[in-house]
Amino acid sequence: MKSNDIARMGVIAALYAACTLVTMLVLGNLAWGPVQFRVSEALCALALFTPAAVPGLTLGCAIANVANIALSGTGMLGLLDVVFGSAATFAGALFTWKMRRHPLVALAGPVLANALIVPAYLPILLQATGFYTIPFTSISLDGAWPLMYLFGLVSTGVGEAVIMYVLGYPLARSLARAPYFRELSPFDVKAQQTSR
Repeated sequence: MKSNDIARMGVIAALYAACTLVTMLVLGNLAWGPVQFRVSEALCALALFTPAAVPGLTLGCAIANVANIALSGTGMLGLLDVVFGSAATFAGALFTWKMRRHPLVALAGPVLANALIVPAYLPILLQATGFYTIPFTSISLDGAWPLMYLFGLVSTGVGEAVIMYVLGYPLARSLARAPYFRELSPFDVKAQQTSR
């Protein structure tokens, strides 16, 4: 990797980790809980511009999830989120980079990766932190893994879709107009400017 790519990766990792921790402080469990609106996931749109975003977002996610172990008291079970949550971010960002020529499709990568991966381990973490029923229901988590997975698939997927398309897409469109990002942009910025 070139030094520019390493620098981009570091900045993106720091941004992701900081945004996630601020989300946790402001929105509480919405950064990690059963219904997730992790605002920092909007930064996955940066993978439309540079491949350095893929390791940067993954590292930032791992850092934020390690910090959450100390803050939430999940203990060693929190390593599930460090490993698999970071893997979901990696898969989503990689898909976004590979499909960058089709931005609306590309941004579905983080939605699908998080919706499919996170609910697989979330019931274990929820029980470890004191949740014993599926949120908003009276269904016990004991023996209800398929129901919890379906709940997580929908709630995590919807939350991620809102973040990616309501925050991430406009962020990418705005960045595409900035001189630094213009040459990296998957959007046809020149055509947009001449049509005005």
